[in-house]
Amino acid sequence: MIRALFTAATGMIAQQLNIDTIAHNLANVNTTGFKKSKVNFQDLLYETIKPAGTETAAGNTIPEGIQIGHGVRPASISKLFSQGNLIQTGNPLDLVIEGDGFFQVELPDGTTAYTRDGNFKIDQNGQVVTVDGYPLTPGISVPTDFIQLTVGSDGVVSALVQGSPTPQNVGTLQLVRFVNPAGLDARLGRNLLLETQASGAPVTGQPGLNGIGTLEQGFLENSNVQVVEEILNLIIAQRAYEASSKVIQASDEMLQLANNVRR
Repeated sequence: MIRALFTAATGMIAQQLNIDTIAHNLANVNTTGFKKSKVNFQDLLYETIKPAGTETAAGNTIPEGIQIGHGVRPASISKLFSQGNLIQTGNPLDLVIEGDGFFQVELPDGTTAYTRDGNFKIDQNGQVVTVDGYPLTPGISVPTDFIQLTVGSDGVVSALVQGSPTPQNVGTLQLVRFVNPAGLDARLGRNLLLETQASGAPVTGQPGLNGIGTLEQGFLENSNVQVVEEILNLIIAQRAYEASSKVIQASDEMLQLANNVRR
C-alpha cells in the first residue's frame, strides 16, 4: 500500500508535466513558426521479488518471476518539426520555408540563433531584421529608395530602386539544417533556437539545395499545433491524472482499514 502511494504520485507528477506541455502548445496555436512539443515517458526501476529463470528445490526452472514497478518518469520533451499551415499575407518581407531549414539571426552578444519565423522587417539602416531587431546572417541590406523587393525561391534578394529599369541583386539568403533539430535549445523563447551538441553542427546552404527547403515570399508559416488533437491529449492526460489520484485514495483507505484492525 505504501508502494502504491508513491507509485501513483509519480503518475500524477508525470501527467502534470504532460498537461503543462499541452497548455504551452495551445497557448502558441497562432505563433508564427512555432513547433509543438510532446512528452515522452519511461517506467521506473522494478523491484525483483522472484527472478525469472531461477531453479526450485526440485530442480525446475521458474518461467516467470515477480517484478513490481515503481511508477513513471518523464524521459524527454520532443519538438515536432512538421510543416505548419501557410498563411498568405502579401507582405514582401514575410518569408516561409517549405521543407527543412532555419533562418539564421545574430543576437546582440554575437551568438547565432535559428528560427522558422519568417516575419522580417527593415530597420532604419535598410538592414533586414526580425521583429526584435536581430539582423539576418549573412546580413541583407536593401537600398533606402527601393520601391519593390523580390525574394526568389532560391534565396536571391533583388530590389528595384527609383530611376532604375532593372532590379539589382542585394544578397542571397542562406538557410541551415540540422541532423537532429529536436536537439535544439529553446530556452531563449521569442521563436529562437540555439545549437547544442545533441542537434549537431548546422549545415549551411542555399535554399533548394542539399536537402534544404525553398523559400516562398508573401507567406508565413503558422504553428503546427492542431487544437482538436491537443484537446484530446488534454482529456487523456486529465483522466490519467484522475486515475492516479484514485489509486492514492484507495491506498489511503486500505491503510486506514489496516490501522483500525482490532485484535
